[in-house]
Amino acid sequence: MSLMLKPGMAWHDAYTRGHAVAPEAFHDDRVLNHWDGRWQRDGTAAPDTSPVDGTVIAGPPRLDRSTALRAVRASLDEHREWRHVPLAERKTRVSAALDALAEHRDLLSLLLVWEIGKPWRLATADVDRCIDGVRWYVDEIDRMIEGRTPLPGPVSNIASWNYPMSVLMHAMLVQLLAGNAVIAKTPTDGGVSCLTLACALAVREGLPITLVSGGGAELSPALVRAGELGCVSFVGGRDTGAQIALSLADLGRAHILEQEGLNCWGVWEYDDWDLLGRQIRATFDYAKQRCTAYPRFVVQRQLFDRFLATYLPAISSVRFGHPLAVESPDDPLPELDFGPVINDAKAKELNDQVADAIVKGGVPLYRGDLADGRFLPGQDLSAYVAPVAVLAPPRSSPLFHAEPFGPVDTIVVVDTEAELLAAMNASNGALVATLSCGDEAAAKRIGDEVRAFKFGLNRPRSRGDRDELFGGLGASWRGAYVGGELLVRAVTQGPDGERLPGNFPGYTLQP
Repeated sequence: MSLMLKPGMAWHDAYTRGHAVAPEAFHDDRVLNHWDGRWQRDGTAAPDTSPVDGTVIAGPPRLDRSTALRAVRASLDEHREWRHVPLAERKTRVSAALDALAEHRDLLSLLLVWEIGKPWRLATADVDRCIDGVRWYVDEIDRMIEGRTPLPGPVSNIASWNYPMSVLMHAMLVQLLAGNAVIAKTPTDGGVSCLTLACALAVREGLPITLVSGGGAELSPALVRAGELGCVSFVGGRDTGAQIALSLADLGRAHILEQEGLNCWGVWEYDDWDLLGRQIRATFDYAKQRCTAYPRFVVQRQLFDRFLATYLPAISSVRFGHPLAVESPDDPLPELDFGPVINDAKAKELNDQVADAIVKGGVPLYRGDLADGRFLPGQDLSAYVAPVAVLAPPRSSPLFHAEPFGPVDTIVVVDTEAELLAAMNASNGALVATLSCGDEAAAKRIGDEVRAFKFGLNRPRSRGDRDELFGGLGASWRGAYVGGELLVRAVTQGPDGERLPGNFPGYTLQP
């Protein structure tokens, strides 16, 4: 079977269309920063490469620290005006921006495919969740904002590359709706053109958005500690999140810091194997490159044979490859579970971690082969990783205690409920956890002790949108919880003495 690139969907086609839609935000082969109400041809821009096949694409135009500080000060001026714009007018402008995003939904999705390697199905879902989620807030904002006022300064947003629309752009639009100017740092590893186009469409509707690029260490004094800021919102890894939390410790500033955890799926006293098989297959969506992925299965020893008979067919049925490869021009895009990981460096890291875990005693339970993927003839495969599962990873391996952020599963076998809990709580707090269990009493005992913010019984949990609360426990979160009304409360001011629900010292989450 020989495959070809779907006509009209090359990177050049996507970038040319983006340039035509928003010429103010794209200059030749580079994207621009937006601050002080203008698209700026500043920063150091260098070409990047797509994880899909190594195609050269636009990279972020990196600012220096002093320019980023100027951008933050300009955002404060915009914030002081925007916070007094009536709510009805804010709703009108945000709704107009959503209409523009919907009009260009397929282009935004295609840019995501090239920049971060999402299959078409998942790229369009990312854009759609942003649009649909914010429309819900437009409908509900009146009751959420009653008795509340915008923050004293703009909201600074720093987010990982994997969900630039449904996480980052979604959060920014809700923050704008609540009366705050917003600042966003484009993710360093991917998504800059998609996010730039989305922001350009929103800026046209009069929304005060500052969009800057640069390294985290270089821009942290501006985007985390600058006195002009009203709130810092971060989504990313624990190391960076911990540094930001430390930077904020003496400022008393509102913050929302979502960090990763090792989300675990336990199997205990269970027998619905057909359901579990479908669920295992679904966990490989987007190569497990999301904060609510499940890379660890903790299995009762006496059920391991049944689990293995279910798990191996599920992982071997996962479909991966080039997201835009088709057999003939008129074919629809392939229904893949995942494409590449974010870059070749990440692919090498994952392969090295797997090799090291096996050398140190882990058992290679399943090793996929890139030859089973859907690829163009002779294409660059350096950012692709086939599905892998390692049984009993050694404690010295990062795979034992940390989230791999790739299509790598680890499986731990246990004998007692105490061992099950210890294995599921290996990372000092997680965002989600699931237990497949047919014993109601055991499920209640175990669920009460699992250190995850969301716990699912016989079903996976996710970040959730709209009216569902979301946060983390332990080292997986710092600051205010979000979701529905709490997302608005986290970026507004309420009555004096108000304490927001969140992962703050002394706060206990009520069921």
